[in-house]
Amino acid sequence: MRMLEKIRSIVYSTAAVVLLSEWMAVPAQAVLAPYLTPDSTVAELHFNPGIVGAGFDTWDRGGLLPEQPWEYANWTLRQYTGDTAADAVAGLNLVVDNYNQGVQVTYQLYSEEEIAQEPSRAEAQLYYFPAEEPGTKYALVLSGNMLERTGRVKECCGAVSQLHDMGYAAFILRYRTGHDLKDNANYEDLVRAVQFITDHAGELGVQAEDYALVGHSAGGQLCGIFGTDRMGYSNYGLPKPGALLLAYPIVNYMYSKPCFFYAYDGAEPGNYLAPGDYYYNIELAAEVTANFPPTYHWYGRNDKTLGLIFQPLQSPALDRALERNGVMHQMVVYDNAPHGVGVGTGTDAEGWLYDAADFWEEAVAAQAE
Repeated sequence: MRMLEKIRSIVYSTAAVVLLSEWMAVPAQAVLAPYLTPDSTVAELHFNPGIVGAGFDTWDRGGLLPEQPWEYANWTLRQYTGDTAADAVAGLNLVVDNYNQGVQVTYQLYSEEEIAQEPSRAEAQLYYFPAEEPGTKYALVLSGNMLERTGRVKECCGAVSQLHDMGYAAFILRYRTGHDLKDNANYEDLVRAVQFITDHAGELGVQAEDYALVGHSAGGQLCGIFGTDRMGYSNYGLPKPGALLLAYPIVNYMYSKPCFFYAYDGAEPGNYLAPGDYYYNIELAAEVTANFPPTYHWYGRNDKTLGLIFQPLQSPALDRALERNGVMHQMVVYDNAPHGVGVGTGTDAEGWLYDAADFWEEAVAAQAE
């Protein structure tokens, strides 16, 4: 374990001990983890007994290094997540609620033996949000990321809260990023997550078929890869997704491919980067076939991040490929929807996930005919 991770672990453990000691002084019938509000601080989030006790990792905000205990501590969750605060907090409170009800939230994706072979696998976790009624379809939600930084709280928690309101079961995937990202580790985590849910669908109270992958930004690219013949679901004997629901997805990493190749996969001058070797070299538009899952995707015209990697080769290129191959699809372009806005509150994209869920239902019905 790296030194910074040890520091964070010590902070977590110390805080947990303090909270537990305070908790034990309260009468048993009153011992419930408190709920959060948009005005709760980031420190209160990090050390909430329900969040910590459930094993839900909220340390997703950093720059080039993992988030440090002293960063953002006094920020409110409203400052931390912006306009999506209400939805993000609702998702976090689902974690607290499940913890208070004794529902297991966190599942490790790899066995102790697998983690011993590759310690970074310990970072791969699946967070479970059951539906009110068992036997429903489920959505697996992936955040975007930038080096060491992810949008798990802002993007995923907001999405989960809305999916829960719509009656779906949902999962958030904590996939490996940053310094743990090599040899397609993030994509390996996605595949393992779908395998885990498929194998345990009965225990988790979900349908193994007709699920949706909800991906934001770089997470959207991973979801797209899962739909390809080259590296996707059919290579692992897994059910085809009922739909891919993608928010401002990266379709083509363009000129940043060598950066990932050298920074994370240890390439040396003269090494060749071939399609299929690494996830970031997959250009989704070139990989679409008739077997690709139905796809709902959107982006904003004022998305500066996609603009930096040439927006015409992102969603527009993917949409042309979907049309060309006869795949059910819908692309929405908003005037005002910057990168990273999650469920889109306060932008033109507000409500997109509800529209995307309608598309998902239509796609599943169409495939059943």
